Amino acid sequence: MFRKNCVWRFVPRFVMSVMMLAAFGAGGHAEPQSLFADRAPLIGVTPQSLLPVSLGQDPAFGPSLFVGRVSGSLFDPAPPRLPATPSISVPNDESGYLAVIRNVIGRAESRRDGYDAIQHAAKILPRKRPTQMTLGEIFAWIDATPGQPHAIGRYQFIPKTLARLVTELDLGPEVVFTPAVQDRLSDMLLREAGLYEARQGQIPRREFMNNLAKIWAGLPTSTGKSHYHGYAGNKATMSWAEFDREMARIFAG
Repeated sequence: MFRKNCVWRFVPRFVMSVMMLAAFGAGGHAEPQSLFADRAPLIGVTPQSLLPVSLGQDPAFGPSLFVGRVSGSLFDPAPPRLPATPSISVPNDESGYLAVIRNVIGRAESRRDGYDAIQHAAKILPRKRPTQMTLGEIFAWIDATPGQPHAIGRYQFIPKTLARLVTELDLGPEVVFTPAVQDRLSDMLLREAGLYEARQGQIPRREFMNNLAKIWAGLPTSTGKSHYHGYAGNKATMSWAEFDREMARIFAG
């Protein structure tokens, strides 16, 4: 676990720069922002044993649809997609409806490779699959390969979001990026988007869905388009009708 008095030992130079700009009110950024884009990132270590693969290697992973693209179009070229995952039945317990929401996000963001997905435009890949990497190794790869997309895992976490979430959970660099860890991190974003308010009827289902679409660019807003449509090649990968049908099974209103 990270201890609060030693967290900053793992902060890479590029992350510190982002945090300093945010602290002093840097402006002029014209790119669309996530709901949580103002949160500061955190860790990064660079073990010598983690070396990126060759630039000439073809990516072995599927496309990413999470916001925050660094370069390149999401769909140029994109690997073939598998058929949509069938809907699953929804128990009334918390794990049941969380599984449904995670499944919808996974279909929008990482349909082919799931928990081992890496944004398809990333040219320099880590040597390990994401589910075999520690958080320290992931941030080392990010730090060692600037100028390319780094969205990773089933929920296509971008570095800034991933760093904030692991910091809030006090996860150390030795923690492995397992499916369970990825689910736990995604659940934090679901709560921030109003998950429990929606479950209790305090906010409409559509409001919650639009909040999710502001986090995951592969999800449509109620307009039928991605909240980030046209930005860095982003577009919704499912229809609003499909999204609404899934959410209506677990949320009223």
